[in-house]
Formats: sequence, structure tokens, C-alpha cells
Amino acid sequence: MSDQKKFVYDFTEGNKDLKDLLGGKGANLAEMTNLGLPVPPGFTITTEACKTYLASGAEPPELRDEVSAHLEALERRMGKKLGQADDPLLVSVRSGAKFSMPGMMDTVLNIGLSDGSVEGLAAQADNPRFAWDSYRRLIQMFGKTVLGVDGELFEDALDEAKKAKGAESDVDLDADDLKKLVEQFKGIVADVTGREFPQDPREQMDLAVRAVFDSWNTERAKLYRRQERIPGDLGTAVNVCSMVFGNLGQDSGTGVAFTRDPASGHQGVYGDYLQNAQGEDVVAGIRNTVPLAELENYDKASYDQLMQIMETLETHYKDLCDIEFTIERGKLWMLQTRVGKRTAAAAFRIATQLVDQGLIDEAEALQRVNGAQLAQLMFPRFDEKAGGRKIATGIAASPGAAVGKVVFDSYTAVKWSRSGEKVILVRRETNPDDLNGMIAAEGILTSRGGKTSHAAVVARGMGKTCVCGAEELEVDTKRRCMTAPGGIVVEEGDVVSIDGSSGKIFLGEVPVVPSPVVEYFEGRTAPEDGDDLVRSVHRMMTYADGVRSLRVRANADSAEDAARARRFGAQGIGLCRTEHMFLGERREQVERLILADDDAEREAALAALLPVQKKDFTELFEAMDGLPVTVRLLDPPLHEFLPDITELSVRVALAEARKEPQENDLRLLQAVHRLHEQNPMLGLRGVRLGLVIPGLFAMQVRAIAEAAAERRAAGGDPKAEIMIPLVGTVQELEIVREEVEQVVADVARAAGTDLDLAIGTMIELPRAALTAGQIAEAAEFFSFGTNDLTQTTWGFSRDDVEASFFTAYLEKGIFGVSPFETIDRDGVGSLVRSAVEAGRRTRPGIKLGVCGEHGGDPESVHFFHEVGLDYVSCSPFRIPVARLEAGRAAAESAGSDSR
Repeated sequence: MSDQKKFVYDFTEGNKDLKDLLGGKGANLAEMTNLGLPVPPGFTITTEACKTYLASGAEPPELRDEVSAHLEALERRMGKKLGQADDPLLVSVRSGAKFSMPGMMDTVLNIGLSDGSVEGLAAQADNPRFAWDSYRRLIQMFGKTVLGVDGELFEDALDEAKKAKGAESDVDLDADDLKKLVEQFKGIVADVTGREFPQDPREQMDLAVRAVFDSWNTERAKLYRRQERIPGDLGTAVNVCSMVFGNLGQDSGTGVAFTRDPASGHQGVYGDYLQNAQGEDVVAGIRNTVPLAELENYDKASYDQLMQIMETLETHYKDLCDIEFTIERGKLWMLQTRVGKRTAAAAFRIATQLVDQGLIDEAEALQRVNGAQLAQLMFPRFDEKAGGRKIATGIAASPGAAVGKVVFDSYTAVKWSRSGEKVILVRRETNPDDLNGMIAAEGILTSRGGKTSHAAVVARGMGKTCVCGAEELEVDTKRRCMTAPGGIVVEEGDVVSIDGSSGKIFLGEVPVVPSPVVEYFEGRTAPEDGDDLVRSVHRMMTYADGVRSLRVRANADSAEDAARARRFGAQGIGLCRTEHMFLGERREQVERLILADDDAEREAALAALLPVQKKDFTELFEAMDGLPVTVRLLDPPLHEFLPDITELSVRVALAEARKEPQENDLRLLQAVHRLHEQNPMLGLRGVRLGLVIPGLFAMQVRAIAEAAAERRAAGGDPKAEIMIPLVGTVQELEIVREEVEQVVADVARAAGTDLDLAIGTMIELPRAALTAGQIAEAAEFFSFGTNDLTQTTWGFSRDDVEASFFTAYLEKGIFGVSPFETIDRDGVGSLVRSAVEAGRRTRPGIKLGVCGEHGGDPESVHFFHEVGLDYVSCSPFRIPVARLEAGRAAAESAGSDSR
């Protein structure tokens, strides 16, 4: 029996579980075929064939024979041959990767048409206009996609033809007009490429397949994969499908349907339909569509059948389905289905709806939402009471409140955004080449297209605000302006506000207000008093909190931050940065400490700092009463509390020039020079400060201990934890720990109470991670400082590299995402994992957490769950995100364990 790899599968041979091999489109076409739905016959060339092609530059040797065998079977089934002169079989060649990449890769329709078969198609269809329209579409699509001809050349010729005819739309061109256009298009191909448009149908198909393979590595596809974190080694499948035609007249058409509204999640009839059109017309937004519900008026039988199929698919997939269909002279055909992209609000509503319908359980519902979506729901929205000058209304395609300067092309959007400007990308319709600008923009506004246009689908996938189909706007990209009703002209650089929830477009900046979801988290709105979105979020958060094992703490330095964090669900403070307490008016007190010439001056400076520190901790312990509060002793280099060396030098020089020397400034300058370091973040900071500056850490510990004693005496329940930063060896920790224990014992004795304060350290140096077993001998807890651990592991300065070469690294694919945003599992993550294991071997009950901002990053939270940390800590606003992701991680691992 041959073990030769199979590269081609008929639609009848696959199923929805073969997405790795058949891609999402091919797997779902096979699944619909198996369900008995009306799918045009065809076959899928696998992702393995693509990967072989991309690796070697040539198709697998056996691929041609396999394709030929499947093509012959398709021809027998259809009763005609590809490109047959008197009755041509035509096929589409479409990409289909495992993960949906809308518009990023290539498609060619009507393959098989030629000078020799176009008349045969016209005769068979009894519709010459249809045949010549299909031929011009093939040349246009093939020329741009396969032969690399600039698409604008075809668009300009089409615009000239319409202008000459006085036609508003391409459907107003007759067969003779289109026949002339075909000759023009063929001339464009010959002039640009130096070759005639290929007339052999098999050559057309083979070249189109190769173009789809190549489209996997186009710049726009690679950019989209980086944006969506899709692996670059998956390859794309290619689907060869017999053509059905929606451009045969008014009894034909094409559309996109959703089983629920992808923008809101509400149930109903949602989608777009276009009579006498092919699918690309809908997706590209070239012609404005009508709502799907109007199909019932055009073709009730097809509409009723479509509604039944939509219900079948949603029940089968147990999720929102995105469907592409064509009606050919009253016959409905299903061209594609997939689990549909949706907005954040829709994701939460649909997840709870499906639970209520009994289609999924709560654990599965948690996998249908994510922290990034929850964060989007917490963004502010426009204040409707504030009014604003509304200039137009379009289709609400992707919700949110976006404000920015109008730009009319992607290059300007990227350029302006990199200089710090917020921009709104305005186009008649977007296409895949606009991806850079869409990523850079705050929001997208188009004058054409509906909820299923390229702009809408991509914006929803990225969580970008989008308003489409604003027909009232006349967009002139060449003059770089748009005109609204009443003659209002908006020039490039003018500010507009777009509301993706209502479709309203305002001139100028509209004020924003907190979202209802934030009001719920803040406790200002009870779940039962909120709308259905708030109730859905509450239910998902309740599920998550009920299953998660990771506790979630806050990074908070003030009582105000602590109180807000607690309202957001924080279970303590994982990081209180005491250096933040020394800013503002207190900076002078720190300067006196740094300038102290002898023990007496230093002790006086420390004594002055003690009461203000104690007050800070008392307020913090009160706000977090009964919950743990981890206080990190002073960490940054002392020079950060002193004036800038250049500014101070100028001040001293000017004073000397005026012969008015300032003694304090001179002493400060001397101190700045004395403390100056080439690499201050690798110098005198953290535990080193406590070892070198007598009394500094003792003062802070005394303030913590006295505040805890006072709270206890007042009936409170303070749970203070003292964290020693930047430890690299256990000896450092042992010396400081001895001093800390002595101070705590002295305070407890004086207060007549027990103070059981945990003492631990921050693991933020590779050496600390590698010697964690030793360090655990002197530490009751570890808190991983993943910000510094990432810097010191990579040798990157976060403050510098993100502004210098990180953009290039991301563009070149060296990073899929910044290691400061999502933890580097292979490097930094390995250090965390080994430190966890070593720490627990030495001290089985050691408490383990993370306090870098990775603690609020969704993907990183899953990693911290995997390695078995006890808690994550993050900024207050990210606490709900961390709670949700901790629940998702627990549900996901429980599901894996049960399989």
C-alpha cells in the first residue's frame, strides 16, 4: 500500500475538523456538503501542497496528476469540460487558510473563459451581457492577482466606459460595452506584461493556484498575521469550485448572511444582498447592497431556504456563522461558511445566549470571549447629551468611539500616527492594500459597502471602530477631501468623530463618557439594572471567578488606586512601588537624604520621611483591609530623585555668571555627578540601596510595621508583605532580612502586638531565577518582576528599544509581538518556570506571583496559570481582564485534562 501523501481532496472527502489540512474554507465546504446543503461541486488542494511549494519554489511533482484526476471527476459530474467552447465549465480558485484572513489572500473567479468559450457561455445562458461581464471580470481579477497588473488601470478603464455611456454603475453597461471593455482589458494585460491574456483554461487554473500559494507571503498577508498573531508556517489551501453565477440577471444575485448580528450579537436577519452581482462585488463594497431581509421580496423561496440553512448551520456549529451564498436564476447555492468574526459586545451576548439555548455550557462560553474584547468594552463612548455637529450617518459596522484627523490613504495614516497624531482613515471602500492604514487608524470610515464589506469585516476582527456605507458623503481621495450634505467640505487634517455603534459621523471632537461596563465594574450600576450587555459581562465574569485558581491583585501605590482596584475585583495589592510616594513635594526630603554629609543629617532626613511614609501605608492598609498588600522597598536609582544634570548645570552656570551662586544647587550638582552611572538601571538600585545607605530600608520597614500596628489597634486586619527588590544572591536577602526582622520585632514589642509580616523578594534578574532554590531559603514569597526580567534576559532597555528598533523587528517578523507586551515563553518564561519549580522544592508552601504588567496581558495570564503561580498583579484597569483570562485558562486546562 502506498504511503504517498495525498494533496487533493474532493468536497465529499473532508470535514470541519480538517482545518489544518484543508483550511477553514475547504473544511467547511466539505462539512456543508456532508450535511446535504447545496454546495457547488469542487475539490481542495491542501496546505501541505502550499508548504511544499513555498519551501521549494515548485509544486509537488505528483500534484498536477492529482489535480487532473479531480478535475476530470468534476467534469464528468458537471457534464462539461473546463473551458469547453460550446458550454464551458468555469471554476473559481480561492484561498482558504486555517484561520480566516479576510481579503488578505487571492481569489480568481470565472476561470475557463476565453475568446473561444465566451460566445458558448452567452448562448447557453441566452444572455450575452452576462457572458461578456464574466469575461471582463476574469481578465480584471486574473490580471491583477496572477499577472501583477496595477488594478487601477482596469478601474480607470471601467470608469471611462461608464462615463462614456452616462452610466452610474457597471450593471448599466450592455453586452457591446462590455465586449469593448474586454478588448481594452486584454490590451492592458499585453502592454503591462508583454504577453497575451492566456487562452488555455488549464493554464489559467494552474497559474491561479500558484498565485494563491504566493499570496500567503504577500506583505499584506504577513502584516495581517502579525497583527492577529497567526503563525506564518501554516500555508493556505486552495479551493477549486464549479462556478455558479449571481450576475445572470435580476433573478440572480449574491450575498453574505450572519446567523446573528456580528456587531451587536442580537438575533434576527442580518446580512447584505446584491442583485445581478458576483460575490466580490459585495465584499469589496463597490456597489452598495440592500439588507438581507429584502431578499424575501425578490425571491421568497430562496429566502425561506436560506433561513432554514442558517438555522441548521448555527445549530451544527453551535456558534454565529458567517455565510456566503449565490442565487443563480432562483437556485440557492452555499459558497462558504465559517464561525463569524464579531465585535466584543456581540461575543459576550452570543456566548450567554448559546448557554441559555443549551447549545454550549459555561466552560465553553468562557472560550468564546476573551480579555482583549472585555478591554474594548471598557473604552469610553461618545456622550450623546453633548450633541456635536452631525454631518452624516452610515452603517454601524464595528462599535466604538473614534476621534481623529481625517486622512485619505494608508501611507498618510501610518506617517501621521507614527508622529503621535490620531487619525480616521476615510476611503470610498477599503481593499487589502489598506491594511497598514487600518491598523494605524483610530477608526475607519467608508462611503460604500455594508456590514460585510472588507472594511467592516477587517475592522471587527481588529476591534477597530468602523462606519461603512455613508452614502451621503462624497469622498474624493485625489483632492483629499470629502463633501457632506449641505456643502460641508472636510479637508485632510480636519477632525471628525465616528460612532461605530450608531453610524453617526460628527465634525470636530465629541466628548466621551465612561462605558456602562466600567460603571458596572466600579459598582455604580448593579448587574440587574444594566442592559443586556452588562448582564452578559456579569455572567461571564461570575463564571470566570468561579473556576479560576489564579488570584488577581493590583499594582497600586495610593489609597485611591487601591480602592478602585478593589471595586474592580482585586484580591489584594501585588505591588506597591514606594518610590512613587517620594514624588512631588516630597522630592526635597529625598534630596536632603541624598545630600546628607554625615550620619546625623541622614538620620534627620530619614526621620522626616518616616511619618509621611507611615501615613501612606496606613491609608493603603485601610483601603485593602483583610487583603494582602505587598510593599516593594525603594527600587530605582537615587539619581531619579535629583534634577536633570543638564538643567542643573545650566542653572549653576547662570547663577555663577550673575555672581549669585546657590549653595544648594552646587551641592545637588556634586551629588548628581557622584551618583551618575552609565547604566543606572544596572547600578546602585534595589537591594543595593538598602545595603549601601544605612537606615533607608529600616525607615521604610518601620513605617510599614507601625502602620500595620495602628490599623490592628483600630480593629483592622492589615496583611502586609515586605518585598526586597533586585536580589541576585541569597546573601543579599539574608542581610536585609535580618535588619527587617529586627525592626518589625522592635515595633511589635513597642505596640504590644504580634506583627506577622511576610518577607520575600522580587525575581527580576536571570541569576535570581537560576538560583531560586537558594533564595527561597530566605524568602517566604517570590514576585516575578517580568518587566526587568525581560530587560535583563534580552539585554534590551524597554525605555529605548521600543522607540528605536522594535518596529523593524516586528515588521521583519523577528517578534510576533513585543516581549514587553506578552511574555517570551521560550526565554523569560523558561526562567520563570525553573524558578517556580526550584522555589517550591526548597519551600513547598512558598507563595508565587507576578507583578510586571504581563500580569494583565491575556496570553501571559494563561502561561502563569500553566506554571502554577498563585496570583497575578496588574494595573487596576486591567484587573477584570486578568480575572476573565484566569477563568478561561482554568476552564481550558480542565477541558484538556478531561479529554
